[in-house]
Amino acid sequence: MPHAFETDAIRWQPFGDFPHFAYSILQVDMERRIADVLFRFDAGHQIVLHRHKALNHTFVIRGEHRLYEMDGRLREVRPTGSYTVSPASEAPHREGGGAEDAIVLFSMRPLPGEILYEILDDAGQTIAELTLETLQTLFEAQQAAEAAPA
Repeated sequence: MPHAFETDAIRWQPFGDFPHFAYSILQVDMERRIADVLFRFDAGHQIVLHRHKALNHTFVIRGEHRLYEMDGRLREVRPTGSYTVSPASEAPHREGGGAEDAIVLFSMRPLPGEILYEILDDAGQTIAELTLETLQTLFEAQQAAEAAPA
């Protein structure tokens, strides 16, 4: 009997004011420099323009993980079950879900001093950087929120 990946128990966190995706940090290992994060990409939408600046391993748990060029053209579709290892890249892109929300596990492995992501405006200019230390702070806040009474 097939089983669906249930997301009801996951406490999704918004990423600031950026629409169409949410995250849940599973763990951050500062010593080994590994962060495992679930991202939910809304169906039929593209998220903020960004650039990956560190090694990423991804596994598509549910839906289609779609990658788009800076100008919005579809670059790649990764179906459920796809596993990808992607080095740091200078290519800005957007991501999103296909016909349904996509759930993707990202395992990020930055080198010392390396940032994880650059968040870009529509002209491709950096407006924010995300580091492993940033993720650690977000993880601690997420854990505190999960421990608080509902």
